Amino acid sequence: MPDLATHLSRAVGEAFGAAGLDPALGQVRASEVADFQCNGAMQAAKGAGKPPRAIAEDVAARLAGVAGIANTEIAGPGFINLTVDGAALAARAQAIANDARAGAEVVTPRRVIIDYAGPNVAKAMHVGHLRSSIIGESVKRLFRFRGDMVWGDAHFGDWGFQMGLLIVSLEERFGSVESEAVKSAITLDLLEEIYPQAASRAKEDPSFRDLARKATAKLQAGDPAYRAIWRVMRDVTMATLKREFAALGVSFDLWLGESDADPLIPEMVVDLETKGLLEEDQGARIVRVAAPGETKKKKLDDGSVVVAESPDPLLIISRDGSAMYGTTDLATIVQRVRDFHPDLVLYVVDQRQADHFEQVFRAAAKAKYIPREKLEHIGFGTMNGVDGKPFKTRAGGVLKLNDLIGQAREKARTRLQEADIGTNFSPEEFEDVAEKVAVAAIKFADLSNFRGTSYVFDLDRFMSFEGKTGPYLLYACVRIKSILRKAADQRVAAGPITIAAPAERALTLALDAFEGALAASYDRRAPHFLAEHVYALSQKFSAFYDQCPILSEKDDAVRGSRLALAQATLKQLEIGLDLLGIAAPERM
Repeated sequence: MPDLATHLSRAVGEAFGAAGLDPALGQVRASEVADFQCNGAMQAAKGAGKPPRAIAEDVAARLAGVAGIANTEIAGPGFINLTVDGAALAARAQAIANDARAGAEVVTPRRVIIDYAGPNVAKAMHVGHLRSSIIGESVKRLFRFRGDMVWGDAHFGDWGFQMGLLIVSLEERFGSVESEAVKSAITLDLLEEIYPQAASRAKEDPSFRDLARKATAKLQAGDPAYRAIWRVMRDVTMATLKREFAALGVSFDLWLGESDADPLIPEMVVDLETKGLLEEDQGARIVRVAAPGETKKKKLDDGSVVVAESPDPLLIISRDGSAMYGTTDLATIVQRVRDFHPDLVLYVVDQRQADHFEQVFRAAAKAKYIPREKLEHIGFGTMNGVDGKPFKTRAGGVLKLNDLIGQAREKARTRLQEADIGTNFSPEEFEDVAEKVAVAAIKFADLSNFRGTSYVFDLDRFMSFEGKTGPYLLYACVRIKSILRKAADQRVAAGPITIAAPAERALTLALDAFEGALAASYDRRAPHFLAEHVYALSQKFSAFYDQCPILSEKDDAVRGSRLALAQATLKQLEIGLDLLGIAAPERM
């Protein structure tokens, strides 16, 4: 059964068509002044040469007797307001209650790869990884729920010059990297200590930089000792990162790294050369990706302004013969096409990388590896502190993600204790609830914003059990679970749904909006539409709960109907929250 908005849009579209106008003008949307509203008459007026109100009156007249429409009114200059009848609402609510997917549709499945998080060897995750991880995980779940075959790929940063820096530093410290003792001594803490020092030293010390470059070349050429120590560093880092991702409710189907794409680069470079796409440019080799005549003004280091290609060419091979960051990304596309034959590849990466991905995507299309429309950059803004600047520690450093999660857990414990929640819980249950509250606070704070915007991270505000927060949504779920447990104890069963009270109507319309929110989140790769839906649904249930007694209702049929509405609401809330990567506890 389609959602009410779809059903009514078809009916109104047919009325526009019968009036000799474009049926697409019949699109309806939820309204604050009626159940649904259509403004197609205003859009049609100029082309039709008629006043919009006259068009609206004609269309409204053609809607008389259409199933599900109780009333049609014309408002203002030509808005068509529609009221749904109680029987149609009850049928829709019952369909949602009976549906394991709570009213959600399934799309024609595609093969989709989602690249997100982007962790690196020798580096613990920091808050800069948070948005990519949270948004990417939710987009992955949304696409999978809609029916797509989806692979989430962490795209592990495990190759390149940084590996050479680490190997040379380990050799200096231990004399060699070949012994088992050295391999046993490697921890992520040790690598985190070594890497910043090595990176800084390489900038100032040409001889050290040269050693690191030679080590990188030996590693990439397959030196057995270097490959062995590289695998240890990779595995140690990955094991730690997987624990941190698990704490955040994030998981991956693939942990393919830059190293996996590296073997494809030589053959790819030959292919680009054979196709005539590689050009010499000041000792480097590039692929021009701008269309003929596509230019922009570019400011040079000396302050002068010139007209240059837009986008810039993609650098494939540097002057010293090294493959570049974009080269690996292009080879990764070749690998993904070869191994997975994707219909779509999504890159959930900081918006500031938009120009880079445009270069890579155009190069991939120009080389005919994959059509441009199958590659999308899902950009996002920054997570800022209360000062409006990118989030930092109090000392001004980059905050580790594990430390942020720890702060959220501690704040959750405090809030639960302040609210006198969990006093009769076992220590294990209390910690489980605190963990869920912490993750809900972090994730909903992020996902309730459109991904393209930046937002201020305020843990005190996000941890509130009131307002538009993750903990508030958990409490809404827990309250319904409590009602259902009491109903089971009293042997009260859900029954056929009927809709009479205004709060019942409002709750049903909110339940009906689930499919629209899912479609918007899916089509625009933006989970905030779903976040808005679950918050609005929880508010409508709160009003329903206040105005419509459930277990204390004397009429058996009404009591059963309202209990069924409560069950349907909980099912949809839990599905929606799960798609956001949030799990609700059984009680709070």
